Amino acid sequence: MPTRYRQLDDASILATLDRLQQRIAHRFPGSGLSQVAAELGTLGRESQSLAAWLRRPLWTVRLLGLLIIALMVTVVVLIAVKVRLPAGVGGMADFLQATEAAINELIFIGAAIWFFVTLEERIKRRRALNSLHRLRSVAHIVDMHQLTKDPDSLRLPVPEHGAAGDRVMSEAELGRYLDYCSELLSLTAKVAALHVQQFNDAVVLGAVDEIETLTSSLSSKIWQKITLLGKPTA
Repeated sequence: MPTRYRQLDDASILATLDRLQQRIAHRFPGSGLSQVAAELGTLGRESQSLAAWLRRPLWTVRLLGLLIIALMVTVVVLIAVKVRLPAGVGGMADFLQATEAAINELIFIGAAIWFFVTLEERIKRRRALNSLHRLRSVAHIVDMHQLTKDPDSLRLPVPEHGAAGDRVMSEAELGRYLDYCSELLSLTAKVAALHVQQFNDAVVLGAVDEIETLTSSLSSKIWQKITLLGKPTA
């Protein structure tokens, strides 16, 4: 099986985003939803660049960390070699005190080493989480755009205008508008998934899962509205 069917193609996702934005702008020119789609396309391109950056090792951070760790280990070894217990020191109390001090120093050194070993991962994690936060915000903005699009308003004697003076939509236009919202949510989840395609971090993966759950839940609400279109009133 070709490997291209085993992972997301970021170029295809961006192309789909661009086509969707053009479709929305053509069907609903000047609408806020078309601007949201354009913003998602921008975030998609930023996420593509970020995903490529996440794949690459940060050699500067790695070399700096190795240098500092090697320096720390060297200092500890030199101190251990040169230190001599003063004459007359002995007994269980002195032994326990020296042992406790040594353990404390080892814990401190171990924590410092762990800090530099995981520094690259934490730098990448922070950038990925910042990007995912913006995608989560876009998902909520899409939900706000569909929130006032109520199929029941089409059955009123005089169709309602939106709170902001939105134009009245026909049943076909409303169905298409809601469908576009669902597509935008789905593509938001796909852009989020690019962050962990080749960056195996549990925290970032959890954030991506949260976005996928969020977009799936919001899309389900939209499709509940779509299924009401065309149904006769009770």
